[in-house]
Amino acid sequence: MKFGIFDHMDLGGFENLSAFYEDRLKLAELYDEIGIHAYHLAEHHATPLGMAPSPNVFLSAMAQRTKRLRFGPLVYCLPLYHPIRLLEEICMLDQMSNGRLEMGIGRGISPIELDYYGIDYEDGPAIYQEIFDLIIQGLQNKNLNYQGELYEVKNMPLPLSAVQKPHPPLWYGIANPAATDWPAQNGLNVITNQTVENTKEIVSNYTKVWVSAGRASADLPHLGMTRYIVIAASKDTALSLGRRAYPIWRKNFMALWDMHNKEPIGVKYPETFDGLLKTGQGIAGSPSQVLDEVARQCEESGINYFVSRFAFGNLTFEESRQSIELFAERVMPELSGLG
Repeated sequence: MKFGIFDHMDLGGFENLSAFYEDRLKLAELYDEIGIHAYHLAEHHATPLGMAPSPNVFLSAMAQRTKRLRFGPLVYCLPLYHPIRLLEEICMLDQMSNGRLEMGIGRGISPIELDYYGIDYEDGPAIYQEIFDLIIQGLQNKNLNYQGELYEVKNMPLPLSAVQKPHPPLWYGIANPAATDWPAQNGLNVITNQTVENTKEIVSNYTKVWVSAGRASADLPHLGMTRYIVIAASKDTALSLGRRAYPIWRKNFMALWDMHNKEPIGVKYPETFDGLLKTGQGIAGSPSQVLDEVARQCEESGINYFVSRFAFGNLTFEESRQSIELFAERVMPELSGLG
């Protein structure tokens, strides 16, 4: 079992953005220190849900503040990029981190955000596929020749290259258990925020496709699941923190949807932290209580990668740090043999 971090980097009422970013970088230093495998950063636009609309800018700072921690977007919203610009930035970031980039790719889940960029949500899959193909081709060649419906590149020299060959590890966010074929066929790492039952189905479906392609189940990539985690000396304290912070996060999550009178696409989150605990997507308590629940969910779902959300809503730096340190001291050592 390996351990990761997912971060929307939502603005939880903090007025000083410089201090907000600095606190997140300090948390990254802590993730590096305790042996977290990778940090996954969301990309969102025009919403307090995501204060890192340009993930590469923040991740380049993280590269300089950490030594072992791997990191990357989850995901690059590919329709919002020119593929050559993104290709070159991926190469730079992988070089600047000495080969620690994890490359999440996706079409973008919010039609509202795409519309701000003048992109029709229904055109997203075709744009995504073409940009993805061009970037992967560019990462594996010194000259780029590409002919698509949207982009054409003729004999472009590529003096930049990534450290990792043939390209940085690929990641894909997945919510629908029926949508595992493409990532499994192409060997992508996956992360879901679904319930244990749905995650178990995702893992099972992915494994079936993986094995049917003649690959060993022992060689499966990371199959991850995210959970909101709050740990304190007592369950009451942990619940109090989660109940205070989660509604702030959810308000940020709903901000654009509410503004446009639309329902979220792809995933729905409970209105309260207690509702989140009921679905199993949130876990709060003392170290022993969190250990028991995380172990249960990991074993039942079959995942091999557990991804925590320690910073969300209006949790302070110190409150997040407390959860992280207790997780490192009391939870991680007991779970490392799972998966």
